[in-house]
Amino acid sequence: MKLSRFLILLVVLLATAAALWQFSRPPEVAPVSPTRGEAAEIVYATGIVEPRTWAKVTPLLRERIVELCNCEGEAVERGAVLARLDNRQPEATLAELRARQKFTASDYDRVAALVERRVASDQALDRARSERGQIEALIAGQETRLESYILRAPVSGVVLRQDGEVGEVAEPGTVLFWVGEPKPLQVEAEVNEEDIPRVTVGQRAVLKADAFPDQVLEAKVDSITPKGDPVAKTYRIHLALPEDTPLRIGMTVEVNVIARVSSEALLVPTNALRGASLFVVEGGAARRRDVRVGIRGAGQTQVLEGLSETDRIIAPFPDDLADGTKVSEKR
Repeated sequence: MKLSRFLILLVVLLATAAALWQFSRPPEVAPVSPTRGEAAEIVYATGIVEPRTWAKVTPLLRERIVELCNCEGEAVERGAVLARLDNRQPEATLAELRARQKFTASDYDRVAALVERRVASDQALDRARSERGQIEALIAGQETRLESYILRAPVSGVVLRQDGEVGEVAEPGTVLFWVGEPKPLQVEAEVNEEDIPRVTVGQRAVLKADAFPDQVLEAKVDSITPKGDPVAKTYRIHLALPEDTPLRIGMTVEVNVIARVSSEALLVPTNALRGASLFVVEGGAARRRDVRVGIRGAGQTQVLEGLSETDRIIAPFPDDLADGTKVSEKR
């Protein structure tokens, strides 16, 4: 019985000693050294590939489609008929107006003849002239309205896309055709207003597209809209694409505008920093150090002052580590 109690007491003492040793053991860290390399300040955005010259064709009326050109991918001239909407009702109205025009014209001639014979007054002639003019104005307006039932190519180019089918009802504002030049292409992107001061015309941009996951595609900032969107708080930019770009119209791309580049910069892992502070290992202890930060990147950040290439940095930044805590390096 005494032996059993002794063994139990021994086990408890050993467990307590192990726990105390583990608790008092310095935390292990894996410090890294700063590196030299290129630091790039990037402005991120997303954009859509589109032609530089193009236009949308939309109906102004809610009416049924009765004819489509079926010319997707084909070249068309400006003014070419792309589609027709059902215009039977306005055509009937025009026919009625033209019949009334004949009557008013005949009535005017009759009154004019009577005026010459001094049988009718000048006021009667003025009324007949006014009625004839009103009908002519109504006919001109109806003929203009009938033009709205014909959808024409607004520019010369290629029908880049065609939507809708004969028999469907076209809604006002619904795009039925996209007409333009397939080349050159550009990217239209939206940049947050806090980033737009760092973007200038001529800057290089790197693009990533899901369709080409292994390719880094080039572009250049071509223009910046003078007025931003106060609701979305963004500014629109256009990026010119090279002639041989594999991107296609309508593709979505990630845009990385290179705003600034610093060569031979002293770089540390971005996760080693909290604001402008990091930890270094000095004499077996962790020392918190304030530094001056330059270009921040997703993976690495430039340090301008407060750090040397021989320093050993603790990364990631240890939230529970106090300045001066003893540490041991992982082997």
